[in-house]
Parts: sequence; C-alpha cells; structure tokens
Amino acid sequence: MAGAERAEDADLVIVGAGPAGLATAIFAAQRGLRPVVLEGSRPPLDKACGEGVLPQGVALLDELGIRFEARASAAFLGIRFLDDRAAAEADFPGPPGLAVRRIHLSEALIHRAGQMGVDLRFGTGARRLAAEGVETAHGLVRGRWVVGADGLHSRVRRWAGLAAPPGPYRRFGVRRHYALRPWAQHVEVHWTAGCEAYVTPAGSDCVGVAMLWSGGKGSFDDHLARFPELRERLSGAPAASPDRGAGPLHQRAQSAVRGRVALVGDAAGYLDALTGEGIALGLREARALAEAAAAGDLQPYRRAQRRLARLPELLTRLLLAAERRPRLRRRLIAALARDRPLFTRLLGVHSGALPPRGLGLPGALRLASLWLGGRA
Repeated sequence: MAGAERAEDADLVIVGAGPAGLATAIFAAQRGLRPVVLEGSRPPLDKACGEGVLPQGVALLDELGIRFEARASAAFLGIRFLDDRAAAEADFPGPPGLAVRRIHLSEALIHRAGQMGVDLRFGTGARRLAAEGVETAHGLVRGRWVVGADGLHSRVRRWAGLAAPPGPYRRFGVRRHYALRPWAQHVEVHWTAGCEAYVTPAGSDCVGVAMLWSGGKGSFDDHLARFPELRERLSGAPAASPDRGAGPLHQRAQSAVRGRVALVGDAAGYLDALTGEGIALGLREARALAEAAAAGDLQPYRRAQRRLARLPELLTRLLLAAERRPRLRRRLIAALARDRPLFTRLLGVHSGALPPRGLGLPGALRLASLWLGGRA
C-alpha cells in the first residue's frame, strides 16, 4: 500500500503501526500531510490490550472514518467494580464505550490508512534515528518530523534521549479471549489483593479477560485462580486466542517532544492500564500531534500531550492507591455502590463527557475523605 509520494518527501516518519501510530498517520493525511509508517512486523498485528475504548475515543474513531462489523465489536454502557464484599456499577452519562479486539482495531486502521493513501511499510523496522529521518534495513527514510509510536518499550524514546528512569510500579498484564457470549453490558473489574481481572464484551460471541497484577511475572491461569467465581463462569468455554502479556507497564518519558522528534501513545509514557484509558488517550494525542504538524510547530503538541495525560494519570494514581491499600479499595467500592450518581459523574469526567468540575465539590470532598480514611 504505497502512496504516490516518495518517502523522502514525507512530512512525518512514524515508527510503529499500533493504534496511535496509524491514527496519527490518518489524521495527518486528513490535513494534507504526507506520512510514512514503518513497522517491523507484518499484519495481522495483535498485542496485550484491555480492548475497551472509552466514549471520547469512540467519537475519534468515527472522525477517522473507522467502522466495525457488528460481530467484531460490542458497545458497553459503563463500568462495574466487584470485590469480595460489594459491587458498584454506573453507566457513562452519554454515549457508550466500544469494545473491539485489538486485532480487529488494527485491521480497520490499516484499511483506512490505505484508503487515505498512507505509505505503509510493513516488515521495515527502524534501526536508528538519523539527521534526516530514520535508518532502516532498506535504507534511509527522510522526513521533516519523526514520530515514535512504538509502544511501552519505545526505542525512539531512548534514541531521542527522552527516556526517564523506570517508574516505581512493577505491574504486569496478560490477556486471553474466550468463545463465549458476553453476560454483561459493562466492563467488569474484579479486585483482589494485588491483582485485578478486567472482563470486556469483545463481540457478540467473545469475551476478553485481562489480568493486571503487582510483583513478578505469572501465568494467566495462576491469576485466574484468585477469582473463583469468575473462573467458574469461564469454565468450559474454549480459549479464542493465545495469551499475550506485557510489562512492566509503568514507563516514563521526559517529554513528548525533543527537536524534530515527537512521541505518541504508550511511547510518550504510560502509568497503568487500570482506568482503560490507553486507546482513547492515544487517539486524542494522535489528533493533537497531527494538528501541530499541520501548523508547522511541534511545541503546541508537547503542551497538549501533558494536558491530555494529566487527568487520566490522576485517576490512575487514585486506583493504584486502591490496589495497594485493601482498606481504601473496599471503602471506595462500597461508597460508589451506595452513591451511584457520584460513580456516574466520576465516569463522566473520566470519559470526557463531563469537565473535571462536573464531579462537583461534594463529590470531590467525598473522594478526598475516602482517600484520607483509607490511608489511615
């Protein structure tokens, strides 16, 4: 799928064909820019992913012109938290989210990028940054800007001198699909000490289950055994995909921009998958980066990326505190179970349907009291 323009004339040389990299390419092409995407692997492209896209991300997929078959995706109305003592559930105050298997999301983005004339170079991995672009096994690819969209363990981040020291959280994840009709219209988050299980309706006959935990590595089945009720519900259902893992999840970047290099998606820094924000945030960053490139200056993107990541990081840190402090977690879930409107407003802020002030002063004070009480 080569575009009509020579790669040497590219405006953006994008390293990595994950959702953030492909979305950057499509948004750039929509603005009249010439992107080229370098990817060492070949389709189909898959990786460990929770696979839930928050409503704001769904709107951006629509803006990109992305469509999915009904069997390959499923709307979800909100979030349900469960532990051994309580369950809290709330809907998004607006449009639903969308669950789609990562492999289907990748296929749709690749197809759309091809329609837009994006120069997609699969099997062409980046070797190093060069003064004029990116060196590959097939030679130099020149471009005005270089975009690192190469994931958690980004080489572009390291080559550009943007890598920060490792973060303090040692968290890992592993994902498996089951050929099973979804039993809920919400993403379920099952909690136990040091581990969470995310259950996502990933299609009309598919359920995705992702395990997130603190500490060392471990198998999917080892962690599933920590959730007896969930294990029983999944019992007898055939696995529909091989297990895929990732980690450590906490990766830091000094900045999203240095000179002519920009980072987008997980390459720009990643805290944890607890809030399910990753795909939606990557799409928002991709649009902001394309807008900055179209204006001829990457610095507005540097500021926008910091602003876009601020609230998701704050909410993720709150849930990480709950993960590490069982008392805080139980207080939080019990309080949200009693006060569904508060949970709904919290989801609204998290999903972008409401501004941060939409939580309201009483809601903010309530969460603060939970935090302080749970730390005691």
